Amino acid sequence: MKRIYLDNAATTALSPKVLEAMMPYLTEIYGNASSPHWFGQEARRGVEAAREKLAGALGADPSEIVFTGGGTESDNAALFGAVEKYKKKGNHVITTNVEHHAILHACEALEKKGYAVTCLPVDEYGLVTPEQVAAAITDKTILASVMFANNEVGTVMPIPEIAKVCHEKGVLLHTDAVQAVGHIPINVKEMGIDMLSLSAHKFHGPKGVGALYLKKGIRLPSHIVGGEQEKGRRAGTENVAGIVGLGAAIELAVAHMRENAARMSALRDRLIEGILGTIPEVKLNGHPTKRLPNNVNVSIKYIEGESILLMLDMNGIAASSGSACTSGSLDPSHVLLALGLPHEVAHGSVRLTLGDDTTDEDVDYVLKILPEVAKKLRFMSPLWKGAVE
Repeated sequence: MKRIYLDNAATTALSPKVLEAMMPYLTEIYGNASSPHWFGQEARRGVEAAREKLAGALGADPSEIVFTGGGTESDNAALFGAVEKYKKKGNHVITTNVEHHAILHACEALEKKGYAVTCLPVDEYGLVTPEQVAAAITDKTILASVMFANNEVGTVMPIPEIAKVCHEKGVLLHTDAVQAVGHIPINVKEMGIDMLSLSAHKFHGPKGVGALYLKKGIRLPSHIVGGEQEKGRRAGTENVAGIVGLGAAIELAVAHMRENAARMSALRDRLIEGILGTIPEVKLNGHPTKRLPNNVNVSIKYIEGESILLMLDMNGIAASSGSACTSGSLDPSHVLLALGLPHEVAHGSVRLTLGDDTTDEDVDYVLKILPEVAKKLRFMSPLWKGAVE
């Protein structure tokens, strides 16, 4: 059976070149990067080379990069660290209602501790405006956390403009850029970003390793204590092979970003046009143009998304209905509800996210199978029968 992987927003395949770069650190250079002997110092050189590669990709200084266990840890470290460091300034945090749960759940935890959280609503495309952020800022606001690009619908936020209004009022800006790094250009200095989270497995690196960019001068308390690793900013023996893999992956992603983005955007647009043109009563979710080059999210009305996914999988197509972190939930996506979709429409959503290996033939196959799946499921749906009668 033909098998097509279109769930790259959940995780990407490890690049063979990245695995090749990691292998020596899994077999020969296995020393602790904090050890003074040859084995340890060779491991240290691998870590610092990766730090330089990531910093170069983001327009940052190597000293501003803190390696972590992934995007969720980076998000938690940024939010909890910032409110602790700057608690004398105030107790107010701003975010949006379409953030990843790594941010939303962290904000819920802050509220239980007595912090005030403003969760800004988005428009029908998933966008929040700089004006909304500016209006929400008070003299007690510590930071705003606004994601760079949404993990479900692919909408890209106006981060430079939001950073500007934050800085005009003396507020820090953190952005969860897990879905964006390696796919679209990001320069933290030019964009005015103070803190940024990322995860290697979203751009063909290994799972279990990520990073937090901290602008020079922002010194947060360590969220993991017990050692002086990462200059005292994150204790624990470094995942050397993973960090080396992150460095190799971001280097490859940046080197081929322009061509990959152009190719995937063309495939994305052809997939969107094909779905909207062949299946009636379908809604595109997210912004039509201000979206990630690899993201397609549609709601096929009158049928359940879970049934669509199961039938796609039976035909060899791997997709999702939203965030991988909530795949066990029966509730509709909080992102789609925030965009104003009714529960029944949000339940019929499918996310197809392309990767470096996605081909024209893959898109052709999806455009052949998905309309058939929708037709079969609607034949069994009393909601559809009621709509067409």
